[in-house]
Amino acid sequence: MSTFARWARTEWGPLYVAVRGPLLRKRWRALPMTLGVVCLTALVQFTQNQSWGYRFVQNIGAVRAEDPLWLALLRTPLSLVVPAPDLPVWGALAQILVVFGLAEICLGRWRTLAVAYVATLAGTLYARVGVAVGPAGFLGLPGTDAQVVDTGPSAAVVGLAVYLGWRYRAYVTASAVIVAMVVEVILKNNLAGKEHLAAIVAVLVLCGVSEMRQRRTGDLAGSGSGLPPIQS
Repeated sequence: MSTFARWARTEWGPLYVAVRGPLLRKRWRALPMTLGVVCLTALVQFTQNQSWGYRFVQNIGAVRAEDPLWLALLRTPLSLVVPAPDLPVWGALAQILVVFGLAEICLGRWRTLAVAYVATLAGTLYARVGVAVGPAGFLGLPGTDAQVVDTGPSAAVVGLAVYLGWRYRAYVTASAVIVAMVVEVILKNNLAGKEHLAAIVAVLVLCGVSEMRQRRTGDLAGSGSGLPPIQS
């Protein structure tokens, strides 16, 4: 076996094993939530490209930092399935199908949705904080970014990719995703790139909390034998 093959087995082997069985047994029935999100995203894209549907989509799913907080929070879950109108929708659909699909099989639909929402919400809230801080502050944003429409699944996809990498010990892959997002910010320095970094930070916090809980549970299981101490 070549060096690359051994590395690939170590890096992606656990994830492959977790995904292979359910896909072989259930095929597309293993991805009901993912397929639903893909179809909903395609439907929203079709709707917002119609003269009668653009304003409707904006009203239910477009988030801006200048919006009232309650309205932004109300729209944030739906903003995930509103593709950016200036980017190819097929890219967003492919990202959802692959990353959400892997996550749904490995994590379950509710944990997948929870991680995706945390990542998306982190980006949304960062935009508000960044605009409030201003371009002169650390990680601040110019005031014009308050009017930028913030939609799309990219923050959720990035967050899920990092979470899966941590969960299945694919650390090189997770690190590559993080490095790619840092490079994106260096090259483009736009709102979307910085929101991706905010999403990564939020997911890393989730990973850290989960790791501590697992260690605590393991320590309790190891120390709690349930037997009285031996008397000397």
